[in-house]
Amino acid sequence: MLGRTRLRTLPNDTSSVGHTPERTCILSRRTAARDQLIRLALGPEGQIAPDVRARAPGRGAWIGVTRAELDAAQAKGKLRGALARAFKSEQLTLPPDLGGLIEAALRQQMLDRLGLEARAGNLLTGSDRIEMAARRGQVELLIHAADAGEEGNRKLDQALRVGADAEGSGRKGLVFPLGRTILSLALGRENVVHIAIVDRAAAARVTHAIGRWRAFIGSDAGLEAASADVPAAPGADVK
Repeated sequence: MLGRTRLRTLPNDTSSVGHTPERTCILSRRTAARDQLIRLALGPEGQIAPDVRARAPGRGAWIGVTRAELDAAQAKGKLRGALARAFKSEQLTLPPDLGGLIEAALRQQMLDRLGLEARAGNLLTGSDRIEMAARRGQVELLIHAADAGEEGNRKLDQALRVGADAEGSGRKGLVFPLGRTILSLALGRENVVHIAIVDRAAAARVTHAIGRWRAFIGSDAGLEAASADVPAAPGADVK
């Protein structure tokens, strides 16, 4: 039920370094940091559109529920009612597949973040390079494509544990529900099967972007979380 929705705490919580602006989900009425919620923008003609980067001008409303919960609320008319109260207007136009639009936007934001970190030199690709860096303890976050081979995953996971002095811990990389073709396009490189983030702050930014996407699509969407703890870093949203 929406009233019992629990907002997920994502790795970009900056409360330890200063005031974090908070907003209230219009459906669950739970309060959380704004970068853990999703903004819905109100257009000049009353149209509602996802604003996952929270940059659109004008008024906005915030949600902190999963796509399944959002879809159910929209189907029952609860979303329209909540938006009407938030914007104090009944003249609203909602896309029939608002949940799909939000999911696509969060997914693209996550891929854009990977592309930015690639251009900044904060990640490695190629199994041999990643294995070497992992064994040296230089890998902060390890990602495997959905169609990566199990043997390749096991090899790099083992190298990650060796470098972190965590053998026997079960620590491993994160398996995406996205294949190598999509990851290759996002990074502008060929045949990207594995990704290693070697900068600590970059790992936090990537983890935050993944966390927002994962929180919305739900835990049953095929994204296996990495067991490694990634430190929080301020300003982890895509710029």
